[in-house]
Amino acid sequence: MNNIVNRILAPLEDENSRVVLAWILVFAAVLIFAGIGLRSPWPPDEPRFADVAREMVDTGQWFFPARGAEFYPDKPPVFMWSIAFFYWLTGSISVAALLPNALCSLVVLIAVFDLGKRLWNLNVGRNAALLLLVTPQFLIQAKFAQIDAMVACWITLGCYGLIRHFFAGPHWRWYFAAWGFMGLGIITKGVGFLPIFMLIPIALYYFFASRLPGTFRWRSFAGVLVMLAVIACWLVPMLLIVYSQNTAELVAYKNNILFKQTGKRYADSWAHVKPWYYMWTSVAPWFWLPASLCVLGRFKSVWQQCKADKRIAVLLGWVLLVIVFFSTTPGKRGVYILPALPMFALAVAAIWDKVKASAIERRIVIGINWIMLGVFTLLAVLAWMQHPKLMDVLDNYTERDAVLQHLALMLSVIVALMLVLQWTLRKHGAFTRYAGQVAVIAVIISFWAYPIMEPLRTPKNVMQEATRAVDGGELGIIEMKEQYLLFSPIPVTHFSYFRESDEQFRSAWQWIHEQPNRFIMAPTNVEFTCFSGAGAKDLGIAHREEWKLLGIEQADATCQAPSQHKVYVSPPNEHIEAR
Repeated sequence: MNNIVNRILAPLEDENSRVVLAWILVFAAVLIFAGIGLRSPWPPDEPRFADVAREMVDTGQWFFPARGAEFYPDKPPVFMWSIAFFYWLTGSISVAALLPNALCSLVVLIAVFDLGKRLWNLNVGRNAALLLLVTPQFLIQAKFAQIDAMVACWITLGCYGLIRHFFAGPHWRWYFAAWGFMGLGIITKGVGFLPIFMLIPIALYYFFASRLPGTFRWRSFAGVLVMLAVIACWLVPMLLIVYSQNTAELVAYKNNILFKQTGKRYADSWAHVKPWYYMWTSVAPWFWLPASLCVLGRFKSVWQQCKADKRIAVLLGWVLLVIVFFSTTPGKRGVYILPALPMFALAVAAIWDKVKASAIERRIVIGINWIMLGVFTLLAVLAWMQHPKLMDVLDNYTERDAVLQHLALMLSVIVALMLVLQWTLRKHGAFTRYAGQVAVIAVIISFWAYPIMEPLRTPKNVMQEATRAVDGGELGIIEMKEQYLLFSPIPVTHFSYFRESDEQFRSAWQWIHEQPNRFIMAPTNVEFTCFSGAGAKDLGIAHREEWKLLGIEQADATCQAPSQHKVYVSPPNEHIEAR
């Protein structure tokens, strides 16, 4: 192991950069690709994107994302297209859902490595890539099927093109490519324009320091046209289809995705409302460890490096602008600032190359290592003791004791390997030991915990029971969530994701009377309307919700039909993977 570590971390003045990058990508692939195919898409967000992609392939309707045959207007289709492509290619939604972000994360590592090498030296490029790889927020998102890792990739490539042009150029092809990636980021998720903010510190440096010759020209403004052209590749066909067909559903989709999900979501967010300081106190200091220690632990040295090297100042200035941007909107999620993390890691690696880590920083990293070890040791002990709190968490699982034993053994193995790493790498720095522990945790959990947690994170048991119970009949669902459609081997009717539960029940009441042999599944945590739960069949528990199967016998004869009756039929998933 020491030979491998020495190979990766040795001084690099005489090394071949391709060899170094190859070692980094091998290490990254082990961490990021571990466990792909061993678990299904898990809530909250993964089943939504996976089901949209599945329906694209199964129905042949790729242009307007839909889940359960109802349009999904929250995000443009690029991310879902990528999952759909891999689903079409592999036939496995478990593999297809995780591949796009895994590949995008490797691209980000390559971009960060190359920028560090070009702007400073090979040591900076290597350290920046490794630092980014073992930062919790980056690694977690690389291994999940949320949209943020892909948009972070396009934003990073946008930053790469601008920095390549202004600080390692002029390079006009990369400058215009940067604007193209911004356009791609916008049609992946609206915030893809964030690299534009980098032009602010770059312009200040240009005008006040009289540097960057040949990089600002009148043709610079054509970059906006490149961005708009990329956006138009999706926007123009979408608008043409909407205006040509002019259906109420398509018009609502257009208005929602262009207005409600962009400006309204930012200015008057209705979800994830947090105080203005949330990103500064609850996200960046903890999820950007250990890089965040560089800024928090020695602010004076960072300030001196920013004055001495304006490239560092530009990178950190852009990071601050991104965090400020997301701090001014009421709705906040920690993943929103993920796109700023690659440039932050690059700036920190450049600072580390000039200023050695202080004793306080080393002690803090050592403390983090031992805290990680202590937490997993405590969890292992509690699992072996079958602590009531852990038993309550697994209360809904039929093989609770066996699952807890598997978890206890897994945690014990992680603790043992962490201790081996602490001893084996004792002559290396605290950061190296930290990276080793992160790698152990990521790989063991991916290969061991994924199969254990799969029955707890999917509704497969409930959907199988519902399929048996309807026995060839038709199935409807109240309070539809995409994971239930994703695990249904038969078609499922739902009554609009956007309607209140009482209106869904009224539509279900009308639907169940229109044809014989129809059934409704509903969670017991909502108030039943037009139906009684008396005599209903128990389907089991999924995602901490108890589900009942309602038939015509449970329908209230005095219920009134809804003012608007609209149903959507989701195609069956004919490729449900057994585990």
